[in-house]
Amino acid sequence: MIQGDSYHSQPASVSWIGRRFPSLCFYQKFIANVLRSSAMARREQYGDEEWTVSSYKVLKDLEALGAPAEITGLEHVRQLDSPCVFVANHMSTLETMVLPAIIQPIRDVTFVVKQSLLDYPVFKHIATARDPIAVARDNPREDLKAVINGGIDRLGRGISVVVFPQTTRSSTFDPQKFNTIGIKLAVKAKVPIIPVALQTDAWGNGKWIKDFGPVDPSKPVRFAFGPPIQIEGRGADQHKEVIHFIETKLQHWNRGDAAR
Repeated sequence: MIQGDSYHSQPASVSWIGRRFPSLCFYQKFIANVLRSSAMARREQYGDEEWTVSSYKVLKDLEALGAPAEITGLEHVRQLDSPCVFVANHMSTLETMVLPAIIQPIRDVTFVVKQSLLDYPVFKHIATARDPIAVARDNPREDLKAVINGGIDRLGRGISVVVFPQTTRSSTFDPQKFNTIGIKLAVKAKVPIIPVALQTDAWGNGKWIKDFGPVDPSKPVRFAFGPPIQIEGRGADQHKEVIHFIETKLQHWNRGDAAR
């Protein structure tokens, strides 16, 4: 499991078939992982530890194909003495699958998710078992109400909440499409925010089925957690801080990759 305040992959010895068919190799293991987890959830045996283990397996399966992973800033998560709202950019399915392995061992957490995830065959049992906050994404006012009410409930029970304020997954970051729903929840619940910058396009978005896109192990998997941000007033300045943190990290990573 992930220990310490940072994590960096060890070089992997990738099989011939893994180099030639990374997507096939990954999804074969991923589907088996989902089926196993779903069966456990149906038996009401998919608790915090099982969630963490299955999430960590997704990360290790990507590393086994040669995708290097880097996680920094976990000291900020450990040092908090209260639940918080994690506010992150949204690139792919990868972060939803891997963030539990990073956060759950430190503090209880759940996600704001699309209602459709709770209707997916097989996967719905896993999602429901983790007490997420579901939004339909067809009525912004109702979605805000669901996030505020559901978020206050979870945070009041000591469960932190992960929010992806972008309207859709994207390999690029557009601040204009990064809404303030996480800030609004933190204001109402009177809890801090932790910004999360992530680069997860190693698991691409699919053309026909968005959750099943191409896997490119040459792309690094990166997560960076920032210092906690206490909200003041309506949080306009803190929203800018979150955007600045994410933009700065993405620019730094992209410059480093371009120089390689």
